[in-house]
Amino acid sequence: MKQYTPMIQQYLSIKAEYTDAFLFFRLGDFYELFFEDAIHASQELEITLTARDGGAEEKIPMCGVPYHSASGYIETLVNRGYKVAICEQMEDPKQTKGMVRREVVQLITPGTMMEGNSIHDKENNYIASVTSFEDGTYGLSFCDLSTGESRVTLLQNQLEDILNELATIGTKEVVISPDFNEDLQNKIRERLPIAISFEDEVDCRNQYLDKLLKIKQEKLQITIARLFNYLYRTQKRSLEHIQPVEIYQVHQFMKIDYFSKRNLELTETIRSKGKKGSLLWLLDETKTAMGGRLLKQWIDRPLLAIDMIEKRLANVEILKNNYFERQDLREKLKNVYDIERLAGRVAFGNVNARDLISLKTTLLQIPDIIAVLQSIPAGEMQERAEKLDPCTELVDLIGKAIVDQPPLSIKEGNIIRDGYDDQLDTYRYASRNGKVWISELEKNEREKTGIKSLKIGYNRVFGYYIEVTKANLHLLPEDGNYERKQTLTNAERFITPELKEKETVILEAEEKMVDLEYEIFVSIREQVKNYIPRLQELAKQVSELDCLQCFATVSEDRMYVKPIFRKDRKLFIKEGRHPVVEKVMNIQAYVPNDCEMDNSREVLLITGPNMSGKSTYMRQIALTAILAQIGCFVPAEEAELPIFDQIFTRIGAADDLISGQSTFMVEMLEAKNAISGATENSLILFDEIGRGTSTYDGMALAQAMIEYIHDKIGAKTLFSTHYHELTVLDQSLAKLRNVHVSAVEKDGHVVFLHKIKEGPADKSYGIHVAKLADLPPDLIKRAEEILETLENQNDSKTTSEAQANTLIKEDTSEIKEKQENIHEIEQLSFFNHEEVTPPAQEKLTNQEKKVLDELDSLNLLEMTPIDTMNALYRLKKKLSKK
Repeated sequence: MKQYTPMIQQYLSIKAEYTDAFLFFRLGDFYELFFEDAIHASQELEITLTARDGGAEEKIPMCGVPYHSASGYIETLVNRGYKVAICEQMEDPKQTKGMVRREVVQLITPGTMMEGNSIHDKENNYIASVTSFEDGTYGLSFCDLSTGESRVTLLQNQLEDILNELATIGTKEVVISPDFNEDLQNKIRERLPIAISFEDEVDCRNQYLDKLLKIKQEKLQITIARLFNYLYRTQKRSLEHIQPVEIYQVHQFMKIDYFSKRNLELTETIRSKGKKGSLLWLLDETKTAMGGRLLKQWIDRPLLAIDMIEKRLANVEILKNNYFERQDLREKLKNVYDIERLAGRVAFGNVNARDLISLKTTLLQIPDIIAVLQSIPAGEMQERAEKLDPCTELVDLIGKAIVDQPPLSIKEGNIIRDGYDDQLDTYRYASRNGKVWISELEKNEREKTGIKSLKIGYNRVFGYYIEVTKANLHLLPEDGNYERKQTLTNAERFITPELKEKETVILEAEEKMVDLEYEIFVSIREQVKNYIPRLQELAKQVSELDCLQCFATVSEDRMYVKPIFRKDRKLFIKEGRHPVVEKVMNIQAYVPNDCEMDNSREVLLITGPNMSGKSTYMRQIALTAILAQIGCFVPAEEAELPIFDQIFTRIGAADDLISGQSTFMVEMLEAKNAISGATENSLILFDEIGRGTSTYDGMALAQAMIEYIHDKIGAKTLFSTHYHELTVLDQSLAKLRNVHVSAVEKDGHVVFLHKIKEGPADKSYGIHVAKLADLPPDLIKRAEEILETLENQNDSKTTSEAQANTLIKEDTSEIKEKQENIHEIEQLSFFNHEEVTPPAQEKLTNQEKKVLDELDSLNLLEMTPIDTMNALYRLKKKLSKK
C-alpha cells in the first residue's frame, strides 16, 4: 500500500466522502486540488497543472487557486454542472502542533448556489426532489435556497407530467433516492440540462420538523424531507430562512406543456433562448427583483379560479386608473432591494454590512409606499397598505449600529457607529489618540534629554521605539529607563516603561477593536434573523404589488382592455393583436383581427399563403388567453373568453437532435400530447400538421386529427393548413368553419393583407413568396411552368374527385371505387380524351405509345407533388423528341 504524507492521507480520507465533487482543499492562502481533480480542473478552469511530492515516491498532479478569488472558479465549475466541496482549515496553523484539522464546510451544487453572476436577480434558482411511491404516484418538491421559497405536490405516474414540472420551474438539480427508476433517470438526463444528486434520508429533522408537521400527508412529508435533509447535509449551516412549505396542485393552474411554452415563447425565444422577444420581455415592467421573479411564476402558471383572476384584474384596473399614484409607487419601488435574498443571506451567515444598509434603505421606502396606497380611494389598496410591515424596530437597530457607508469586508473594522458599544468606543479612543500621545511623549523626551533629533517611530517587527543617534547617546539619562531594543549603524533604538505602556494600549486597541467590531456585527446579524419571517411576508406583499403595477403600466401603455369571462365557452375577440409582434412592429403598423368561437363554431380551419400571418394569428389567441388568466389586460378592443384549462400547440418545425428525433417525429409527439390530454375546455393550436411526410400521408393525418378533435374532444381548435382539399370538411363537420388570411395579386406580385376573413383561401401564392425571398429568376420561371402544367391537369378534376382525395368519412368500398375512377381520369387526361380511344391508338407513334404506357403505370395518389412534377417533365421531354 502506498505511504502518502499525512497531509495527502488527510486529503484522501475527506475526498472519499465526496467522490462526485471537486474537493477545494485549503492550504494556507490557496485552495488546492490533487490527483484526478487537479487534472480535470486544470482543463476546465484553464489553470496550470503542477505536481508535488506526496510521499509515495511519485509526483502527485496538483493545481490551485487563491482563496480570495476562488468564488469565480467555483462558479465556473458549478455552472458546467459540477459540484464543489469546500474544505477549510478548522484550526489556526500558528497555534496548532502537527496536522491542522480540516473539514468540508459546504457542498456547492447547481441547485444550491446562493450568489454569483449565474444567479440572476429576476430568476429563481430551484433545486428539486422527486420521490416515487409504490402506488405509482410521485412526490415533487422544490426550493430556492437563496429566497427560502419551498413547494410540494403529488403527480400521477406520467413521465411527461414529471418532466413538464421540472422544466416549468427550471430546476438546476434534482435529488432522488439511489434506487430511483433508472429509465426515468435517463429520460430526465436526456430531456433536461440538470444535475442529479442522491439522498437516502427521508426522516424529519429537528429545525425543519415544525414546518413539516403542517403537512399531514405522509407522501408529501417524505418528499420534502428528502430535499431538506439533502440541503442540511450539504450546506452544513442554518436554514432558518426556509419558508413554510406551500402545497400546490398542478390542476389549480392552466396546464401548458413544455412544447407549448416553447412554441408560444412565453419566457424565452425559440431561436436565441433569450428573454428578448418573449412574453416575459414584453410584460416585465417590474421595478424589483422579487417582482420580476413572481412575474415569471405567474406566466408559467396561469390561474383557473375565476375569483382569483378577477381579484387581480380589479387591482390592475385600480392602478391603471390612478396614473400619478402609480408613478409615485414605481419611483418608490426603484429603491427596494431584494428582501427575500437579503433574508436568505442573513440566515446563511454571508450577509455583510452593505447588505444591511440596503435592507434599511428598503424598509425606509415602506412608509412612503403605504402612504401612496392609502391615497388611492379603493378598498383593495387600503387592504394592501395594512399588510405592509415597515419593521420599524429593525430600521432603528441598523440605523444605530451600522455606519452609512461601511466597507465590503466585515473583518477589517469601520462598520459600527460610535456610541453603539462602550468598550468599542474605548478602544477607538485609544487608537485615534495614540498618535497624539506619542507626539506628546516625543516632545517631553526631547525636553528632558535635550536631544532635538530624538524621535519615536514604529515598525511591525519591533513595535514602537525611541531612536537616538550615536552622537547623542551620552545625553541619555542613566536612571535605567532607556532599555536598548535595536542597534543600527548610526543610531540606537530604545524602549521606556512609559512608551511600552502606551504601545500596549494602542496595539491592543487596534487589534481588539477589529475583533470586537466583528463580534458586534455577528450579534446584530443574529438579531436580524429574528425578523426573517416578517421580512419574507413583506417581500411577498411588495412583489405582488410590483407585478400588479407592472400589468397596469403595460395595459395603459399598450392600450389593452380588461377581459370578460364567460361560462358558456364563447370566445369573442375584437381587433385582437399579437402583443409581442405588435411591440416590435409598433402599434400603428400592426393589423388587428377578430376571432369568434362558440359551441357551434369549435374548429377554425385556417388557409392562406405563407408569411401571411396564420401562425401569428393563432399565437395571439393563445397569448390573449394566457394574459387574461394571469390577471393582465389583453391586446384587443373587446375580449370575451372562456377559462381554458390547458393550451396545446404545434407551431413551427424543429428537429430534436439531442433525442435523435426528426421534425416529423417532434410534430407527432406534440400532436399526441394535445390529443391525449385535451378536454372540451382546452385550446389547441395546430400549424401545418403533416408537412413532414408525403402529401397523402400528411393530408390523411391532418384530416383524421381534425375529425377526432371535432367529434371526440370538442376543444376550441385553430388548425392552419396548406392542404386546400381539407376545406370541404365544413360540409361534413358541423362545428368546423373555414377562414383564411387574405392576399391580393397585383402586377404579378402578391400583397399580404394579414386580415382574417370567412371562407377558404383561393390559392397559396407559394411562388410569389419565393420571389420575395429573391430566389434565382430561372428557378422561379421553371416553377411557374411546372405549376401551370399541374393546374391544367387539376382543372379536369371534379368536385367529387377532390372529395375522394380528402376521404370524407365514406365507406372503404366507395373510397376505393372513387380512387380508381380518379386514377383512370388522371392517367388519360395528359392527352385529348378522344384521341386515345382504342381505334385512335393505331395512329400513335411507338414513342407516344411508350410514353402512354409509362404514364399508365404511374400511381399519382402515392406520389409526392415534386415526384409528380418530375415525372411529367420527363414524359414531356420524351414527346418533344419524337
